[in-house]
Amino acid sequence: AEKHAGVSCVTASMDDIQFEEAARVGQIITIKTKVNRAFNTSMEVGIKVTVQDVLTNVEKIVSVAYATYVAKPVGAGKIELEPVKLLSTEDHLEHSLAIERRRIRLGYEQAFQNLMQESSKEGDYCDTFDEEDAVSTDVTHVQSIELVQPPHANHHGNTFGGQIMAWMETVASISASRLCHSYPVLKSVNMFKFWGPSVVGDRLVFNAVVNNTFQNSVEVGVRVEAYNCEEWIKDQARHINSAFLIFNTVNDKGELLTFPRIKP
Repeated sequence: AEKHAGVSCVTASMDDIQFEEAARVGQIITIKTKVNRAFNTSMEVGIKVTVQDVLTNVEKIVSVAYATYVAKPVGAGKIELEPVKLLSTEDHLEHSLAIERRRIRLGYEQAFQNLMQESSKEGDYCDTFDEEDAVSTDVTHVQSIELVQPPHANHHGNTFGGQIMAWMETVASISASRLCHSYPVLKSVNMFKFWGPSVVGDRLVFNAVVNNTFQNSVEVGVRVEAYNCEEWIKDQARHINSAFLIFNTVNDKGELLTFPRIKP
C-alpha cells in the first residue's frame, strides 16, 4: 500500500476473510499482495495466502482477503492517489470487482446500523427467551488486556492490524471453547473495521462473547477499546475495532460437531 501511495498508510478495514485451509508448524507460508484499485484517498489491497507442505510439495490456499488502506497525508497536504496500472486480464478483473466490493461493504455497514437501531427500539428479548438446556452468554464472556509494545507496532508507532486481529482471535477462541468444551477452528472474520488507531504504550481491552450458535458454527463478537495512561485513569475508552468471528469444531474423525443453543 505504501509502495503505491508513496506515503504512509493505515488500515481502515478488512473485507470478510474466509479460511479454506489450516497452516501448521513446519509448513511454508507464501503471502502475495497487490493493489487492485485506488480511489481518491484510499485503496484496496488484495492478499492471497498459500501453504506448502515440505514433505508432499502440495500447495493449498489458506485465505484470500481484501484490505482497505487510507493514505495518511504529511502535514496539511491532501493526497490524490494515482490510478493503478492494469497489465494483465486478472488485473482488469480485480479492478472491476474492487468497486463492487466497496459498494457492497458500504451498503452492508448501513444495513447493519439500521438493524441495530431497529432492534434497540423493540425492547429486551431476554425476558421472552425460553429454551431448555440453553447456555447463558454470561458463561462465554472473556476479557483480555494487552499492552502495546514496540514489537507490536509499525515504524509509525501504530499497532499492527494483524497483531490486533491475532489478539482478537485468541480471546474469541477462548469464548467459543467455553461453549463447546473443545478446540474451535476459525473459519471466517466478518466486518473487521478499524474505527481509530492505537499506539505504543496504549492498553487494549478485548471483550468477547458468543452472540449466537447455528447448527455447526458459532459467532463470537469482539470489541476492542484503547486507553492511554490518562484515559486509563479517567476510564475514558476509545473504541478502535469490532469484528465477528465464526468458528466450528470437529471430532477426531473430522466430523463437524453441533453447538448448544445459547440464552442472550
